Amino acid sequence: MARKPRRGITGNDRFFNPRSITALSIRDLLEARDAHHVHLANLPNVVGTAIGLYRIREGDRDAADGTAEWKRKGATPARTLLNSVIRPWSLPCVLVFVETWSRLDGLRDRPDDVVPSWLYLPDGRRAPVCVIHAPHQERPAYEPRVLAFPTGLAGGSYPVVTNEQGAQRVGTIACLVSDDRGVYALTNRHVVGQPGTVAYTVERGELKRIGVASDHSVGKERLEEVYPGWSARRTLVNVDAGLFRIDDLSVWTSQIYGLGRLGQPIDLSVDTMSLGLIGCPVRGFGGVSGEMLGCVHALFYRYRAVGGTSYVADFVIGPREGQTRVETQPGDSGTLWVYDEADDLDHDEFRAARGSGRFGPIADNDQPGAAVKTPLMRPLAMQWGGHSVLTPGSDDESRFVLATTISNVCRLLDVELVRDWAIEHSEYWGKVGHYKIGFSACLRPFNKLPQLRALLRANAENIAVSDDDIKHGQMPKANSDAFVALADVPDLVWRTTRKKDQANHFADMDQPAESGVFQGKTLMQLWKKPENRTPQAWEAFYSSFTPAPKVQHRGALPFRVKQLFEEMVTALGDGDLAHYVCVAGVLAHYVGDACQPLHVSHLHHGSDPDEEKVHSVYETAMLDSFSTEFITLLNTKLASMDSKPLIKSGDEAADLTVDLMRRTIKRLPPQHIIDVFNEVRGRGQTANMWAKLKTDTVAVTADGVLALACLWSSAWSLAKAETKFSATQAGKKIKPADLMDLYNDPAIARANWLKDM
Repeated sequence: MARKPRRGITGNDRFFNPRSITALSIRDLLEARDAHHVHLANLPNVVGTAIGLYRIREGDRDAADGTAEWKRKGATPARTLLNSVIRPWSLPCVLVFVETWSRLDGLRDRPDDVVPSWLYLPDGRRAPVCVIHAPHQERPAYEPRVLAFPTGLAGGSYPVVTNEQGAQRVGTIACLVSDDRGVYALTNRHVVGQPGTVAYTVERGELKRIGVASDHSVGKERLEEVYPGWSARRTLVNVDAGLFRIDDLSVWTSQIYGLGRLGQPIDLSVDTMSLGLIGCPVRGFGGVSGEMLGCVHALFYRYRAVGGTSYVADFVIGPREGQTRVETQPGDSGTLWVYDEADDLDHDEFRAARGSGRFGPIADNDQPGAAVKTPLMRPLAMQWGGHSVLTPGSDDESRFVLATTISNVCRLLDVELVRDWAIEHSEYWGKVGHYKIGFSACLRPFNKLPQLRALLRANAENIAVSDDDIKHGQMPKANSDAFVALADVPDLVWRTTRKKDQANHFADMDQPAESGVFQGKTLMQLWKKPENRTPQAWEAFYSSFTPAPKVQHRGALPFRVKQLFEEMVTALGDGDLAHYVCVAGVLAHYVGDACQPLHVSHLHHGSDPDEEKVHSVYETAMLDSFSTEFITLLNTKLASMDSKPLIKSGDEAADLTVDLMRRTIKRLPPQHIIDVFNEVRGRGQTANMWAKLKTDTVAVTADGVLALACLWSSAWSLAKAETKFSATQAGKKIKPADLMDLYNDPAIARANWLKDM
């Protein structure tokens, strides 16, 4: 007896050749969809179409076995992008997105509303149809917000803000591009606005001008113009690309914050584009959402049809298998999405590829001791929009990204990606100093306090980042939705969530008062008298200037240290180790600021506009470029240094901080840093600065490590914590989620302006 022919999407006829379906190309699918466009567009339930691979519900037997017989038994659940998967045996198809899911027997009275199972072409070709339930979510899920980024630099992933017609537009910078007229920042046309519109980024919560909108942009183009050789009737591809000309290229890097260095863009055209893109893992870093992971779900998504004209997006980027959504929000438009090759390879393949240099050099051989470079990331697409769809049966929503190919963006704008400008930074630049100080303090011996030593070593990677991760550029990113190592929470989280924390990071200790009883005296000089060691006295000092600085510009660093020291003692008195670790971790940031010369001087941005970026070059570019040597030198120096004597009060903690600041600017005067900065401009500047400043930089950093360890151990001793906690309690690593809950609680390490302290 002959075997019963297999049924299902591969056909039910022994004389039908399934290979003709598996061989369907993008051109075939576009032609099939275009031939049936009028019918599909007029179905009342259809909200969009795309092309891709047939999605199999995870509960269906053929999701696990490509040879399993597919049968429908009982009620069939709605197929969604989240409960279905792509498998190697998934067939090329046309995807049809519907607002409501109905079984065939529910449409007996409305046969014309049924989405066909196949689309036929006159020459006999036919394409399967995969129906996807995607009820649209109209209301926005989140209000736009902007992450905290390193100051003094700009690059891809940074937010860009423009004002048009009385409304503020927030987007994300994709990357740097150039033509024969200059260098530009690439983002969306709808973000750039009209030619001449001034563009800003956000620095320390304030807008900073970075350029003006160019007159060169691309909106929507005919499909055959974007993809010569393919055609579709009255179909426009939304490119949505615009440029703004950069004011000062010297403060930019071609690296993408959160992604690293760029490799060659992936060239997609009618000759190279295929359905193999479906399932391709990608990643981006949005100016609002931070890190975003996803994969390509569909191509040429037809999201709108008006007056007989269709509008399509090159890519639909959705969640990877096992995820529920792409974490994208308003303000991420313009984000550059890159091929996540490491996720596409197994562990051994990736290790072999990296070792062979496939992901770029392991280190910069021209600079001994330089940091390990981050992998080269190949750009694939630029985001311009998104869709939110409801998860059937709940009020949850899933978010998807709409994007256009970066190779077509560059071709249509006639620009090239800039990939080699100021590439000395780690993947998440600007954090080497803070994290190294915190990590080194955790490894101090604490000879007479074994319980404290156990606690800090168990939580070292909650507080900071290991030396190995710093060397390899594996740093936490600006993120208010996931845990950030505590030593940089004040910058990466509180910069946007606690505006009153702005003044806690600095104090201009060497600036003389302009008038009044303190005229001619600096804060460093005033501190010598106990009566001037109060917020009230410092308020009077700041009021001597004309105009008087705003509250956010009245530095309060030593008083912030005093507050956190006293909070550590209280937390330990309450028996709350998690609270102590949280406050101890964030304290590392402020002590790190206190031992950096340009954080404690009125010369933090030099004395001339040409010296404005000295702060970022010294603290960010220089340390990022030479992080490996910096770590080695610092570890060697700390090994021979004795711990500081314990202190006994919050007032002594503030005094210890001012003493640290005094030693810092005496050992490494800010003007000396500026003079060295001015010796070499452009390439070679960071190498020259490191050669001449590294010894003193290591010395003041080591001083900061000892001061931090002293504050931690002094609070521990004052609270008599050594006898209060068992070895088991002290040696336990605290859950990052618990620490995140603490630092997101405004009552923990409460931020205040100086006048309210």
